[in-house]
Amino acid sequence: MTVTIPPVSPSGTLSAIPSKSMAHRLLLCAALSDAPARVVCPASSADIEATVRCIRALGGTVERDGDALCVTPVRDIPRSRVTLDCGESGSTLRFLLPIAAGLGVPASFTGAGRLSKRPLEPLYGLLASHGCTLSPEGTFPLTLDGRASGGAYEISGEVSSQFVTGLLMMLPLSGGGQVTVTGQFESRSYVDMTVLALRQAGVTVREEGRTYTVSGSYRLPGCAVEGDWSNAAFWLTAGALGGCVTVDGLDPASAQGDRAVLGLLSRFGAGISVSGSRVTVRKGALHGIDIDAANIPDLVPVLAVAASAAEGETRIFHAERLRFKESDRLETTAAMLRALGGRCEITSDGLRIEGTPALRGGTVDGANDHRIVMAAAVAAVRCTSPVTILGAEAKDKSYPAFFADFQRLGAAVKEE
Repeated sequence: MTVTIPPVSPSGTLSAIPSKSMAHRLLLCAALSDAPARVVCPASSADIEATVRCIRALGGTVERDGDALCVTPVRDIPRSRVTLDCGESGSTLRFLLPIAAGLGVPASFTGAGRLSKRPLEPLYGLLASHGCTLSPEGTFPLTLDGRASGGAYEISGEVSSQFVTGLLMMLPLSGGGQVTVTGQFESRSYVDMTVLALRQAGVTVREEGRTYTVSGSYRLPGCAVEGDWSNAAFWLTAGALGGCVTVDGLDPASAQGDRAVLGLLSRFGAGISVSGSRVTVRKGALHGIDIDAANIPDLVPVLAVAASAAEGETRIFHAERLRFKESDRLETTAAMLRALGGRCEITSDGLRIEGTPALRGGTVDGANDHRIVMAAAVAAVRCTSPVTILGAEAKDKSYPAFFADFQRLGAAVKEE
């Protein structure tokens, strides 16, 4: 799908879509619980559907009932091999690999896009050393046999917080145990979200520094998925670039690390106001800042768009992990800005962006990456001519209604 968006001054109010990150966690908690659960999640996406598909393959059921997903848990553990199609969802793969190991399910993991290229070490080696047999890393299908034991696990936090989450979600199935995180702890806020989900599901988690002790079993009552700061960031940035945009349904005290977008937009110079769950961002005179992306990697593409409109230089650093996303996001973010007339240099661990008075517009390759597509669309706010995005259907990975919502803010979106 190709989408063209003329220059726009966005204005209006949108409701935040459900957090994809929390939806993964709560749906899996429900699937592993002792009784059916109703998970309020008004909207879905390709990544959420990948987790739903895997729950069904394991023998659980997930049915839509209005704004909720009704989950019947996995009761009879499969003893013959099941295929778990993770689509392009790194979270689904990295959570389900240890969960299947904890259940003792013989499984074949498949996926699409760059999923097979995304790192699985050191999680892969840990499972192999705790009772599992796996096919060579990087091969798809990736096969898993055996059952992982409980006890003590030690894992580096330098590659992905998703590995830590997967182990924490596995331990209630393996008799409990501990996970100790060593080295640099990337995106710790996502592990905080996991701890909240586990506790909501009746699992006991005790934190002592970087050691998490897990005991108990899953008992999730009805619950609701909170609003998503990661995707709200596109609209909030659009407001900062040239309008006034309100997003409702956001928790200012959320454990989601991407709520940091508010502080960052304020540092850029945007006008910010918060009233309960309503967050409003207004156009401001933006200036360049330094951004440590270690805990907010998903915000980098849209923050790079904000930086392109900010006077002076913006440096984004500690962003090496972006090379292993749906695309190499350092390369594709830089290519997006350059295609629109921006000035962007790739550094050893991030980006250096020199602001310009306006972007000229042009054609952007969406690179099969939802966040590149949506960031390019937001860039239309600061362009003097239309932005055309190739492969715009990639937005379905996290936000199928993205362009419909942009139209509600006044954008004249043409799809073909």
